[in-house]
Amino acid sequence: MTERQIVLVRNSWTYVVINAQEAGELFYSRLFHVAPAVKSLFKHDQKEQARKLMNMVTLIVTKLNKLDDIMNEVKLLAQRHGRYGAKPEHYQVVGECLLWTLEQGLGEQWNEELMEAWTAVYLTLSSAMIKGQLEVAA
Repeated sequence: MTERQIVLVRNSWTYVVINAQEAGELFYSRLFHVAPAVKSLFKHDQKEQARKLMNMVTLIVTKLNKLDDIMNEVKLLAQRHGRYGAKPEHYQVVGECLLWTLEQGLGEQWNEELMEAWTAVYLTLSSAMIKGQLEVAA
């Protein structure tokens, strides 16, 4: 991730967090529409799950300059996801749904550069999560 990408992600997130709960619910609605098989992995209330997702994304966005500070937490999150039944191949569809949600939420502010910035963030974190999940499985 470049410094410019970090700035773009942080600035755009301030617009999304205004409607964080709505964004989280929109994300899960899209995820369950695109990949209905993953719905069975979610045992908690969807509103609660949406809140947790938005809180985690907010934490990540605030730590983009210091991702090493949260990598242990990311690894633990990955391990929990593995216990819930998440598989490495699920991360691609989750990323696609996250980008779709951001595009919906940001409307005209969404552009190619912003998409690339959020993609870089997601790929960094999803790679770390997959690695953490595979370490436990090995």
